Amino acid sequence: MAVHEPSRSLARALSRPLAPSARSQQPSLRRYASGNTSGKTLDPEVESNTSLAASVPEDVVKSFDPIARAKSRKTQLPKSRYQYRSPKYDRGPLHPHRPPPPSDPSSRLFVPGPFSLPRAQQTYESTISSDILTLCYVHNPPGFKPPPPAARLRSWDESSPYHKNRPLRGPRGGDVLRLLRKPIGFNNIPEVERVTIHSYIKEAATENSGWLHVAGMAVQAISNVRVQTFKSKSSVAPWGIAPGRDTVAVKAELKGENMYHFLGKLIDVVMPRIKEWKGVKGSSGDSSGNITFGLEPENVALFPEIEVNYDMYPAKMIPGCHITIHTSATTDKDARLLLSAMGIPFYGKLVN
Repeated sequence: MAVHEPSRSLARALSRPLAPSARSQQPSLRRYASGNTSGKTLDPEVESNTSLAASVPEDVVKSFDPIARAKSRKTQLPKSRYQYRSPKYDRGPLHPHRPPPPSDPSSRLFVPGPFSLPRAQQTYESTISSDILTLCYVHNPPGFKPPPPAARLRSWDESSPYHKNRPLRGPRGGDVLRLLRKPIGFNNIPEVERVTIHSYIKEAATENSGWLHVAGMAVQAISNVRVQTFKSKSSVAPWGIAPGRDTVAVKAELKGENMYHFLGKLIDVVMPRIKEWKGVKGSSGDSSGNITFGLEPENVALFPEIEVNYDMYPAKMIPGCHITIHTSATTDKDARLLLSAMGIPFYGKLVN
């Protein structure tokens, strides 16, 4: 009895909430997902129905108005906590906070749209892309193994002691390695990526800056894109142009909807109206799938934006321009195939 006496006094000294309950000595009858059996009965303290099934009174639902609640708040919530602000600069992949892609509505560079499908883009997606995929399809039967490609760089035959440790030589016919062409499949059909309009105005350095302003207005009107101005990088003595001193060029980069609208105007309106025009030279590519051609000042005046406001531009100040169409093709042959399908004619010897 002397052994159990201290434990009795300790139990009396404890308050009632801290005293061990007799129910805790019994085995628990709570039901768990891992040991769910139909023979066990539930503890009466456990709810039979889940809280998700509880119904909310309709007057509470109708009285809940988050917009009115926000307007009735006297002080606005802090922006740093409740409003996301995209970082202004991308500090690299290791930085914890990076700006979202331009397609994200929270990005600083987000542009809504497109709200209408340009005719040129619709023609490409519905007709041209499937036609190019059919024309360039190469069937390889099961078990076909392509022959190993030849070495692009030539080695030395070691016929001379000076050949030892020399680097590999370039290909025959030139030292320029062209881009390797992958077979065209459904995931790499050539398409137009962007269009660059560039205009060089020498009179902006020899006469006055009015030539540059008119050229910028004209290029901006036909492209629907704000132009960029550039200074000369090299000197031209007959024109009095010094490097870095005179602003003599304007450029516009077109992408997306503006690009397709410009191509539609160029192919359907301007090119058919050029008198005695053969087309784009077949050697106008850069061997990487980009095609460049030029338009004379009288051809630039054929764009609808300039033609309807022709009196606004001095006739002698309307500039010519160079148009570069950048495509996703890796060879000029595929780029010409794409642009020919879109309606741009080519003439002369075709250089691949």
